[in-house]
Formats: sequence, structure tokens, C-alpha cells
Amino acid sequence: MHSERRRAGLRGALAATAVAVATATGAGSAVAAPQADPVVAPVFHLYSIYKPTHELVEWYHRGPLLVNDGPDGVDHSDLADIITADNDNDGGGEVKWILYKNGRLDFSSVVDGVLRVRTVGKGWNIYPEVLSPGNLGGAKEADLIGRDTAGVLWSYLSYPDGRLTTRTRVGGGWNAYDQLAGQGDLTGDGRADIVARDRTGVLWLYKGTGDYRAPFATRTRVGGGWNAYDRLLSLGDHNQDGKVDLLARKTTGEMLSYAGTGDAAKPFKAPVPLGTNMKNFNLL
Repeated sequence: MHSERRRAGLRGALAATAVAVATATGAGSAVAAPQADPVVAPVFHLYSIYKPTHELVEWYHRGPLLVNDGPDGVDHSDLADIITADNDNDGGGEVKWILYKNGRLDFSSVVDGVLRVRTVGKGWNIYPEVLSPGNLGGAKEADLIGRDTAGVLWSYLSYPDGRLTTRTRVGGGWNAYDQLAGQGDLTGDGRADIVARDRTGVLWLYKGTGDYRAPFATRTRVGGGWNAYDRLLSLGDHNQDGKVDLLARKTTGEMLSYAGTGDAAKPFKAPVPLGTNMKNFNLL
């Protein structure tokens, strides 16, 4: 299954010295006409830090379950996030941005069978939250968004080698939300969407527009009661039915899956327990 093909390489990327590349070969454009090829709903692994030892644990899909090979034996107290993307549209996450608590952002990819890691930039700790919804600008590469401490959302378009364009201001007021999530198309229109939970527990859907200058449409209400969860995240198409899903963790540590419908009016089905307890893990 393609969900297990990407397990190699991350630990090497975390240990590798970033490769400085002054200019990228075949970098392409961060903005392009929409791709004609059909978009494959991606399936990403889940990365977490085991709280007692700060070791990295990688969870991958086995049917409806999330399973892992155990902690990696290394203290990753400096790690803030791992953001995976499917830039070659084959359904798996072959590239990763690795974000450190000191604000350094690295990009990891495999080129001609060789693992390459380069530092993209520093100062990313100005954003309490960074994620990649997918492609915002028309090129096939997934892009990044970051929310700063003032509640302003910024977007960065990506090149194939992980370089990023200068940030573009999406808008203010995003500190009304305590969590953002999304990796892929939730509404079936081929554009990357996100969801945002406000501080009263209401979940809102922001449909992608395909315009990087204004990447999200006006919000629509999904429903209330989402403050039952302490973590929302997307691994793409978790149940591998061709639609992007949402995962949620209860304060008890129990994980649930909200299967995607592909319908903007009702984007998720009723939750299904995964039988996995994540109470002792910080989910990246």
C-alpha cells in the first residue's frame, strides 16, 4: 500500500546536515496554471513526540488503524513540527518541511535516490502554527501558511526544491481560532481547503479558491462541539476512499476519524474511533 512506502528517510533527514544550495536546478515556478492531471488524494504519516523521553514516533496506516515501529531513540526536544507534502501527486508524502523550535525551517526530499536536506530559512518561530493545506498557487507543489501571534495569516508559495516565495498577507483576525487543520481537498473541487475551530468549539470550513492572493473563500459553519478535542489534524485520505479526512484527539487521548464526504455542505461523516490512545504524545 502506498501509505507504507515513505517510511524510510525521515530519521536520516533529521540527522543530516542541511545542504546549502545557492541556486536550484529546474526550480520551476511557484505559480502556474492549474494542472490537468487528476489530483490523487494523498495519505500522510503522523509524526509525534513521546512526552516522557522526547523521542520521535512515526505512525503509518494499516487499514483503519495507525501503527508505529516505536520511538527512534533520539531526544527531539528541539523539534516543533514535521509538515509532509505530496509534490509528485502519487498519493504519498515524499517531501517534508522540518520546523525547529529555534525557528529554523529545513526541507527534506529525495533526488535521484539521494536524501537531500537544506535549510529554507530562519525566524519561523514567529508563527505559533504552520501547516501546508496543499497547492494554493496553481503549481503542483504544496505551499505553506503560517499564523502569527497577532492573528494574521500569511501564505508562502513553494518551489520544487523547497524554496519559498516572499510571504503574502492572507488576512487578520485568525486569532479567533485556536486550531487550524487541513491537507488536501475537502470539498471535491480540486482545491486545497482548511478548517478552523473557534474558541467556543465551532468548526468552520474555508474553501480554497485557487487564487494565491486570496486563497480562501468566506467561511461556512461545519458544526459545534469540537472543543471536546484537544487536537485536530489531517493526514489526507486516512481511510483511503479517495476523499480527505480529519482526525481528532479527545482530552483522554482517544483518537477518532471523521471520514470526508467531498461535500462542502456536510464535509464529514460521523466520527469513528480508531482504537488508538495518543495521550502520551505531542502530535506534530
